[in-house]
Amino acid sequence: MKATLARIASFALAACLLAAGPAQAAPERIKELASIAGVRDNQLVGYGLVVGLDGSGDQTTQTPFTVQSIINMLSNMGVTLPPGTNLQLKNVAAVMVTATLPPFSRPGQRIDVTVSSIGNAKSLRGGTLVMTPLKGADGQIYAIAQGNMLVGGAGAQGGGASVTINHLSAGRIPGGATVERAVPTMLGQGDHVVLELNDTDFGTARRVVDAINLATSAGTAQAVDGRTIRVRAPLDPSDRVAFLGQLENLTVTPVQQAAKVIVNSRTGSVVMNQKVMLQNVAVAHGNLTVNVVTEQQANQPLPFSQGQTVITERGEVTIEQVPGKLVNVQAGSNLADVVKALNALGATPMDLVSILQAMKSAGALRADLEVI
Repeated sequence: MKATLARIASFALAACLLAAGPAQAAPERIKELASIAGVRDNQLVGYGLVVGLDGSGDQTTQTPFTVQSIINMLSNMGVTLPPGTNLQLKNVAAVMVTATLPPFSRPGQRIDVTVSSIGNAKSLRGGTLVMTPLKGADGQIYAIAQGNMLVGGAGAQGGGASVTINHLSAGRIPGGATVERAVPTMLGQGDHVVLELNDTDFGTARRVVDAINLATSAGTAQAVDGRTIRVRAPLDPSDRVAFLGQLENLTVTPVQQAAKVIVNSRTGSVVMNQKVMLQNVAVAHGNLTVNVVTEQQANQPLPFSQGQTVITERGEVTIEQVPGKLVNVQAGSNLADVVKALNALGATPMDLVSILQAMKSAGALRADLEVI
């Protein structure tokens, strides 16, 4: 086993040279390209109360679940309220508490939690989260959260005016939850460990297999498909951990990523990677402006007619279309040239979305266009 580990360390550089090919992508560690099957995070969620707010909590008349939660909490603590008690609270807010349980977490460890208001609280700043159980998808309690919140914002109001900086209805508690139950995590089954690539790519999977086999021995790694790789690993837990530690640090040059343009239709954001290319294309794009003007006119009655003043509205609609010039967009060989060519159009981000879609349909955009 020690010989195997030594071979991994000594052949790491050779694996990098083997993986390098005509692709221009930079070498990356297997740790950045893949993860070990079964080693994953788990999501936790819970319902709780934040107390100690400075009059910025839920309006109990509109959030009855907050009052019900307060009554249940006081009842569990031995406090019984008289029947028909009408609680008017302003310093309490109902919240949802979420957290991520990392793999191999053990009871007693601390994890961060995020607290978000689910009522109509104006701000959670300065509040304290009361003990809240955090459950997993199976309904079991895996952590207990409690602590003082950190809200990265501020707000003030007075005289009918208000100012808010950042978001006040959500915050975090660093180390605010204590793990109470561990999630069993298996490092493979039998004498094999499964690596899962972050992105499905047959070329990259082949290069990872070659790098592992060169650093260890032939047949150690086998590609199951374009995403899954089976690796033969030692049975002893200590040796397996050391083996995986060396394995993750092997460097591989991934296959070049596909050219892709991401368009956010809601915000007009356009993001493209460095593989995007343009062919020569002519583009004409004009802006259409619609103006609607409404004026109120007062019609006065004739003298001594005992009539009443009548207010009428007069509307005027005009449509103005700015003529779009035909622009010859030169072919681009890299991202800088593509951006320069698109900027020559003088279009806004929202206009650019339509232009890119038209370029894709015309075959001038050499990239996958994805709208989110």
